Amino acid sequence: MPDLLLALVVAIMLIGGGVFTFLAALGIVRLPDVYTRMHAASKAGTVGSGLMLLAAGIHSLDAAIFTRALAGFVFFVLTAPVAAHLVAKAAHAAGYRLTRLTVMDDMRELRERAAKKR
Repeated sequence: MPDLLLALVVAIMLIGGGVFTFLAALGIVRLPDVYTRMHAASKAGTVGSGLMLLAAGIHSLDAAIFTRALAGFVFFVLTAPVAAHLVAKAAHAAGYRLTRLTVMDDMRELRERAAKKR
C-alpha cells in the first residue's frame, strides 16, 4: 500500500508540474508585453519545474538523489524570480513599452522624480 501512495503522490506532483509548465508556456505566447510574459515564465515555470524535480527526487527513493533534487529546487526558486526582475528592469531601462492595458508604471514615476531632484 505505501508504494501505491508514493506513486500517487509522484503522479499528482508530475501532473501539477506539467500543468504549471503548460500555463507558463501559454502565458509566454498569449500575454501582451515582455513584462507579463516574463512574469508567467518565472512564476509558473518555477513552480512547474520545481514540482517535477521534487517528484523525480521522491520517485528515486534515494536520499542522495532527493537531496540533490531539493537543492536544485531551492536554487531554482531563489534565482529565477531574481533573474526575471533584473531582466525586466533592464528591459524597462532599454525602453520596452508596457501594454496599453497597464494602469501604473512605478519605474517611470521613480525616474521622473529622480530627474526633477537633479
